[in-house]
Order: sequence, then C-alpha cells, then structure tokens
Amino acid sequence: MNKRILGLIGAGYWGENILRNLYELGALHTVCDIKNEIIEASKGRFSDLNYVNSVKEVLNNPEIKAVVIATPPITHYKIAKDALISGKDVFVEKPLSLTVSEGEELVDLSEKNNKILMVGHILQYHSAIIKLKEMIDSGELGKVEYIYSNRLNIGRLRTEENILWSFAPHDFSVILMLIGNEPIYIATFGGDYLNNGIYDTTLTTFEFKNGVKGHVFVSWLHPFKEQKLIVVGSKAMAVFNDLAEEKLVIYSHKIQWEKGKLPIAEKAECYPVEIKYKKPLREELKHFIECVIERKRPKTDGKEGLEVLRMLEFAEKSLRNGGIPVNLQTSHYFIHESSYIDEDVMIGEGTKIWHFSHILKETKIGKNCIIGQNVMIGPNVTIGDRCKIQNNVSIYKGVVLEDDVFCGPSCVFTNVYNPRSFIEKKDEFMQTSVKKGATIGANATIVCGVTIGRYAIVGAGAVVKRDVIDYSIVVGVPAKHIGWACKCGNTLCFEENFAICKYCRSEYLIENKKIKPIKG
Repeated sequence: MNKRILGLIGAGYWGENILRNLYELGALHTVCDIKNEIIEASKGRFSDLNYVNSVKEVLNNPEIKAVVIATPPITHYKIAKDALISGKDVFVEKPLSLTVSEGEELVDLSEKNNKILMVGHILQYHSAIIKLKEMIDSGELGKVEYIYSNRLNIGRLRTEENILWSFAPHDFSVILMLIGNEPIYIATFGGDYLNNGIYDTTLTTFEFKNGVKGHVFVSWLHPFKEQKLIVVGSKAMAVFNDLAEEKLVIYSHKIQWEKGKLPIAEKAECYPVEIKYKKPLREELKHFIECVIERKRPKTDGKEGLEVLRMLEFAEKSLRNGGIPVNLQTSHYFIHESSYIDEDVMIGEGTKIWHFSHILKETKIGKNCIIGQNVMIGPNVTIGDRCKIQNNVSIYKGVVLEDDVFCGPSCVFTNVYNPRSFIEKKDEFMQTSVKKGATIGANATIVCGVTIGRYAIVGAGAVVKRDVIDYSIVVGVPAKHIGWACKCGNTLCFEENFAICKYCRSEYLIENKKIKPIKG
C-alpha cells in the first residue's frame, strides 16, 4: 500500500508539528486548513503536497484512507463523525469530543464501520512513561499509594475551552494507563480569573478502586512552564519531568515507623533511569500509520479516549458545583447536570434524578427510583427501591419511604408539629413512615408523626393527621377512610368481608377492621 494515504485537517499551531512529522514519515497526501495564510506558509516548506481549504475535498478523495484532525476541540466531533461516515480511519487530537455522548457515538460509529479511531494522548507514547509503566508493573516502586501531576504554563490562553479540557486530558490519560484501574470519585475546583466561566486554573483530586489516590493541577496562569508527574510507591518514588534532560528519576526514600514515635523520613540519593529516548509525537503518528496499514487496534483507541472523556465530564460537573465530589459510578444511575448531590449520599443502581433537584448529605436512595424536577431530599433521609417522587416535593429529615412508594406532584411532608420561625426545634423532628407500595396524591399534606400503611392511597389534596392503615383509601381535610385499595391500586368491593380485585384477581379478607391478603 502507498504510504502517502493521510490527510491532515488543521495545520496551525500543533497541526504544524504534525504536518512536519507526517511529511518526514512519507505518509502525508493532503493538507487542509481554512486559513489561506497557513496554507501558503506550509507550501513554502512542503511544496510537493496537495493543499485544500475544504474538509469535504479531503473526505471525498479516494486516495486518502485516513485523516488526522488537529482543529480546535469544538470541531472534533463533527469532523471525526463525517470522516468515519465517509469511510476514513481517524486520528483526532485530544480531547476526542467535548461530551461523553458525542464520544460514545464516535466509538459506536467506528466499530460499526470497522474503522480505526485513535486519540492523540501523546504521553502514552513517551519513552519515559513507557518505562515508568514497566517499573510499576514489575513492582520496582512497590505498592503505588499516590500519583499526581502538574501541567503549568504561561502563554497561549483559550476561549473555546477551559484549562481542564485543554491541559488535563494528557494527565488523565496517562494516570488511567499507569494505574490500570477505574476511578470511583473525582472532585475539582478552580478559578476563572481572566474570562468569566472559562477556568484558568483547576485542581482535581481522585481515588481509584484499588485505593490509589492522586491529583492533577493544571494552569495557564503560571510564571514558568512545568510538566511533572510523580508516582509515590511503598518502595520508591518516581519523578517524570518532561522538561528535564533526565526524564525519569527514582528516589528510594523510606519511612521508618518507631513505636510510640512520629514517622521518620530516611532520604536516599536519587538516580536517573536510563532511557532510549524517542520523540513521542513521531512514535504516536508512526503507531497510527501502522494501525491503518496493518488494521490493528490503536493503543489509545476510541474507548480509551472515552474513559478520559468520562473523567473530564465528571470533573467539569464537580467544578461547576463548587468542588462537590462526584461518584464516578454514575454509569449505574443518572443525575441531570442541573442537580446537586451532597457528599456522603448513596444512590442505587438505575435511579434517575432529574432537573434542579438537591439531595442533601447522608441520604440513602434505593435502586431504580425516579426523582422528578425541583425535588429536595434530606439530610439523613432513607428512600427505598423503585420509589417515584414527582415534581416539587421536599422530603425532610425524619421521613422514611419504604420500597415502591409513589409521591404525587407537590405533595408535602412536615417534620415539626408546631413550628415557629424564631424558635429552634430541630430536636423536635417527628418520625414519618410511608410503608411499602403506598401512594400519596398530588398536593396532599402529610403531617409529621404518622404512618401511612402498606399499599394505602392518600387522595389528592388530602391532609393526613392520623395513621393510615394498610390498603386504606383516605381523602379530604382532615383525611378520612372511604374504602380499600388492592395492591395494584384499584378499589376493592367487599361482600361479607371478602373481595376479589376485578383487575388483578387478588383476593382479600377483612378481619378486625383490617385487610388480610389471601391470594395474589
């Protein structure tokens, strides 16, 4: 196959470096950029290449088998999608896209069309990082306890994406690779000092399933350039410094613990690790060309890029919420981006929390629940499995919902019987219990201290001041018993203390003014 099979889309800034390397590798066919001045400058150096201003010309050219995308991040998704649809293999500079959903679409499209999708996470092709991975896997550093990186600079400021999306993808990618594990929580805070809403500096902390913790500090408001990654192991510490001549240095410091005394650090001399250095960008692009020709899966394929996107998206959510930690197990439940989840909240698999809701600390929500818009729950509230809480409901401390409870729109729970705004009564919160399968209608009010029985129904607008027994239907102000409900929600008609539900055929008896299910 002719090696001149690549089209480069975007030849400015970083794209200029890609152009030079692809040209030297003999792989470049066409260069595309919308700016004529960039095209003219490139022609002066690489006159034997084909130059165009239109992406469509690249995608419609049958001689071009793959494209390299080095345009602004906001354009990555659209160009990569069009390229995959047109039958091209794709290399896209980081980040893969600006949302997880877009990234998932690109990955699915590449697999469906049997096309290669590779992301430009260049550090994974760095000789020193490859060696560091070998040392971690062989146990030379001992058990990894902490890993952190600083990527700092002063210079080119962005307006289309913040520092998190601009700098951190490199660090997230290499840390995920080095640890080989999934993160379980992430928290990010920062400052937008130059442009409102465009963060210039962020600090992200995280923890992995295997207990490794770490942080990533990125900024383009730093007085000097710094690119360091440090791995703290139980046997030694490793420092990767991309700006130093000695790229990887080991410090065999030890911590001695003496009984009844403070730990003492015993410092050791550092030593550089011998590395046969190869230019990372050249190695990265060579890898892509090999994958295109040999039909191999790239080291940093679309799925790897997607994992980095997930970390970025969770970090962004924490950043926008003032640094509140985010549990990365959200693949098991859904939280709308406009909602707030406090720390120490447990959310069950399959649960969905919709717009503008707030879950306060130490609240437990079960599996497969649906929490509507503008709902507040907590603190210290327990919600069972499969509950549905409709819009505009507040559930305060002292309220417990068992499994399968339905709370209609704008229903109200209280937690103090005789509140005063000028008297503190938090020690007078009364327990309210809503038992399994109960239904509370829209705009109903549940006065604190009562129990709503199993499968009971509280009618819309009712005011409940007394306990409601199992299977009972109550309506009115104050709520009064008017009948009985089947487990399925339909009204039961009793004859001589016996009833069969016309809908689900369940059978019931009345004994001592209470319902007893006997079948179904």
